[in-house]
Amino acid sequence: MERKMSESNFNRRDFLKSACISVGALSLSGCVDTDKSKSADGGNEGGLPSVDVLVIGSGGAGLRAAVAVRKSNPNLSVVVATKMMPSRNATCMAEGGINGVTSFSGGDSYKLHAYDTVKGGAYLVDQDAAIKFCELAGPTIAEMDYIGTLFSRNASGGVDGKESGVPGGVAQRFMGGASKKRCNYSADKTGHILMHACFDDAVSNGVKFLIDHELLEISAPEGKCEGVVLRNIQTGDFYPVLCKALVIATGGYTRMFYNRTSVPYIATGDGIAAALRAGLGFSDPEMVQFHPTGIKSGGALITEAARGEGGYLLNNKGERFMKNYHEKMELAPRDVVARAIETEIREGRGYGEGLGAYVLLDVRHLGKDKILKALPKIRHTAILFEGIDLIEEPIPIRPTAHYSMGGIEVTKFDDMSTKISGLYTAGEASCISIHGANRLGGNSLTDAVVTGKLAGLGAADYAAKQSGFGDGKRASELAQKWQAKFKQIANGSGKANEMYELREELGAQLWDNMGIFRTGEKLDLLSQNLEGIKARYDELHVADANPVMNTAFTDYVELGNLILLARCACLAAQKRLESRGAHTREDYPKRDDKNFLKHSIVTMNDAGELSLGYKEVVVTEFSLDGRKPQ
Repeated sequence: MERKMSESNFNRRDFLKSACISVGALSLSGCVDTDKSKSADGGNEGGLPSVDVLVIGSGGAGLRAAVAVRKSNPNLSVVVATKMMPSRNATCMAEGGINGVTSFSGGDSYKLHAYDTVKGGAYLVDQDAAIKFCELAGPTIAEMDYIGTLFSRNASGGVDGKESGVPGGVAQRFMGGASKKRCNYSADKTGHILMHACFDDAVSNGVKFLIDHELLEISAPEGKCEGVVLRNIQTGDFYPVLCKALVIATGGYTRMFYNRTSVPYIATGDGIAAALRAGLGFSDPEMVQFHPTGIKSGGALITEAARGEGGYLLNNKGERFMKNYHEKMELAPRDVVARAIETEIREGRGYGEGLGAYVLLDVRHLGKDKILKALPKIRHTAILFEGIDLIEEPIPIRPTAHYSMGGIEVTKFDDMSTKISGLYTAGEASCISIHGANRLGGNSLTDAVVTGKLAGLGAADYAAKQSGFGDGKRASELAQKWQAKFKQIANGSGKANEMYELREELGAQLWDNMGIFRTGEKLDLLSQNLEGIKARYDELHVADANPVMNTAFTDYVELGNLILLARCACLAAQKRLESRGAHTREDYPKRDDKNFLKHSIVTMNDAGELSLGYKEVVVTEFSLDGRKPQ
């Protein structure tokens, strides 16, 4: 694929014709059937479709991983499998910006970025990983700029009010929990613009895509990854696909808070659930971030950039109430702001009642020109969802389930490897742990592009050392089980709305009992209710028996993943008898470093039973008493 996406005549049809393939194009010799991608060595004994490196997920992390493979070893074939078009993912929905130190003239440093990350994460951050992450963040911003990310620009490259002397430098803004301006941005649609730059880079480098393919299972006999089971949503076919290395970049799982979340409908934790079933640990599942400013109706996001640019939060007395909670007011870390908003509502200083209660976000004082230039997307969102023009009036907001700090347990930050040989993970699907108990605004996009590249390089290095593929026996068995399950479940005997009612109930149970404020009593109740939800799920049947474009079966699979991950999160939350970051236990209001400065690790045995263990947090340079680095 020589033609650049940036050419004006490149459109969706061109992409589908030139960069999208079918499983049939995965040759039996382990290479994609194109002139640009040749495998270094032979095929597999079972004659199954195969590819050297398979990436699951087409967000920023997945695309960066695929390009890293192509650039590091052109002899390796690489394919990205994705449930939808690459332009419809959670990366696109990240609005505020991407953190990274790009200038030291204002007194910023990689170590200060790391310190803010560790402190903001309530010290549940592995400090060795955070330091490496922040050291890579700045150079990565420059790399993203180079490949075509259309960042907003300063007139003279000013940072923190000082002139860097670089005309047209990338513009930066404050984000919550940051001690310096280091959030590089593209108005208030940074993720959308950055993702398209990554997409352009992938297509330009010959990356191929399996569109409308759903990950069902990971095959890892004897602790070594041999491939996956994919379902073609369009045709209903189930495939075992072999690979020498696998990268899981499927995003997070906060869609389990179904009724009130800012994430896309596809953020159902498919990769994490498959990794859990394959024997990997699910690290820190209880750590789910509630973004302070979701639209009152449903939870669509109003970016932190609104507060970063100077927006106010107001209660029903017209008071900027954040002055009562934190010295940085609206720019306090997200967990602090979310709890403050909920407290205002609980104590009667909000508007409305029940799930419809809210406070106000006001940016009118910024002026029309500033709003149109720096915050055009949220103005559009407010008009679309609430019929409110932010230029003229404030918008009702309330916290919304937003980001999952937990994810697949990673053993080594340098290559994002896991305990299963040949399996790598990146972005929100992974947990190293960079974000700890609370992610700072602006660190998610950095996570995606930094860890995505590391995972791709790690996978390429591993794949190049393999002499061939596995025999595929286990993968074939798993595919046959899923084929049988489809015939059993999607038999047309189910009630059309039964599954969707259960999904709504799951979201309501989680919001009510494992939301911003938690107690042991609520979590125990949730645990019981989740077992009941699981039992009802196990009895479900899908009303549509046709395998072609059976999106109801897709919904069924996704709901099963969400129920599994919700059970893991509840188990870890029950046993964490402290308050830390996004995990606020009203019955244990203090942070307990003596007993809980450790990561929760949930695993599952072959019988489907969950168990909870712990792993110590890595503490290196930063003390736990809040002192800044020297």
